[in-house]
Amino acid sequence: MNAIIERWVGSVRRELLDLILIMNERRLRRVLAEYETHFNRHRPHRALKQASPLRALPDPVDADIEVSQRDCLGGLLHEYAQVA
Repeated sequence: MNAIIERWVGSVRRELLDLILIMNERRLRRVLAEYETHFNRHRPHRALKQASPLRALPDPVDADIEVSQRDCLGGLLHEYAQVA
C-alpha cells in the first residue's frame, strides 16, 4: 500500500502542487477534492489500459468523432469527452 500512496502523492505534487500556490487549508482541501475527482473519473491510467478507475473505456468507434474539452483548476488540468 505504501508504494501506491507514494505514487499518488508524486502525481499530486507533479501535476498540481508544483504549479499552483496554496494560501490556506480551505483552498488546499478544495483543490485536492477537485484533483481527486479528476484522477478517479477522467485521468487515464496505464494499468487499466487507459481507462479511469470509476469509468470504463467506451467501445471503439471507426467514424469521425467530435471531442469537447473542459478545463479544471484554472486550466491546469484538461478533461476530454466525446460529443454525442
